[in-house]
Parts: sequence; C-alpha cells; structure tokens
Amino acid sequence: MRKITVLSMISLDGVMQSPGAPKEDPSGNFKYGGWVEPYGDEVYGKVVQQEMQPHDYLLGRKTFKIWEAYWPLHEAQWPAINAGTKYVFSKTVKKSNWQHTVFLKSVADLKKLKASVGANIQVWGSSELVPLLLKHNLVDELRLKIHPLLLGKGKRLFDNRAIPLSFKLTDQVITPGGVIIATYRRTGKVRTGTVGE
Repeated sequence: MRKITVLSMISLDGVMQSPGAPKEDPSGNFKYGGWVEPYGDEVYGKVVQQEMQPHDYLLGRKTFKIWEAYWPLHEAQWPAINAGTKYVFSKTVKKSNWQHTVFLKSVADLKKLKASVGANIQVWGSSELVPLLLKHNLVDELRLKIHPLLLGKGKRLFDNRAIPLSFKLTDQVITPGGVIIATYRRTGKVRTGTVGE
C-alpha cells in the first residue's frame, strides 16, 4: 500500500489558490496569484528541495495542465518530477504527450492506486481532488506550508467534505519569513472529552 501525502501552500485562512504566479489560476477573479514568492528564503528553499526527491504524483486536472506546460521544459532543474509517474484524476482529459502519465477517472481508481505497490505519492495543488481524497480517507499525511497572510477569497484546502480524523505533528520548521512548515501524520478517529474533568 502506498502512502499519499498532500503538500499544500496555504494562507492563514486556508486559501491555496495560485501560490506560484499571477496567471497560475486567476479563476473567480483571484487577484493575489504569486503570494508565496515574497516568503522565499534559504530555509524554505531547502525544504522544497527535500520535497522534490523522487516520488510519484497524483494531480487534479487543472494542476496537471499547469505542470504539463512547465516541467517538461525544466527537466534539468527538477528531473525527479519528469521521471516520476503522474497520475491524473480527470473525467475530461484522457491523454498527454508528457512521459509517465496515467489517467484515473473514479474513486475506485484512486483506491486501487493507493492499494497498489510502488513509490509513495505526493499530491500538489489540486484544490478539487484533495477534498475528495479526504472524504474517502485516502490521505496519510499533510505537509502544510502556512504563510503569514490572509487572502480572504480563493480556493481553500479544506471544505466540509472531509471525514473527521486526527493527526499527529511529526515535523516542523519555521522559516525566517514566518512560514510554518508542518507535517501531520494521520492517527485515526477524533477523540473528544470535557475540559477540566
């Protein structure tokens, strides 16, 4: 069985839309594309380099189209992304010239992928796919880069589809720019109690 890790850059209010560039995803008249750039520093860069070690990838359609247009042209910079298998969850896109690309179209396909033997899987971006994975208990780990700003509007990492789960903090880094990079491993059901008793 493969481990699925969701990696996401989010604002304090949970917005994950268009972190890398103004034109990355302007849907919904989002005006703050590229909001991650001011927080780049040496510590942040080292974390990203570590995350970019060889993996397989699970991507939603829109994130895949962004990656497909960029990464094949930058293979020398990040060869692991081009070498890894890209699993694309889409009901409309069915083929690509990008090497090592496989298309999935149902939750059953996602479950079969997780149960298969192979490299661990990273999910980047994919604001519509991540809630679906959380709804079906397919996420083993969350790796969040929490940036010190509020964006107000935009696509958010979490919605009300996620099933209740508890997680354990397994690693954390705070960058000089104030970004909290936290890794959470799924531990099981939510426990409750009464404070003070």
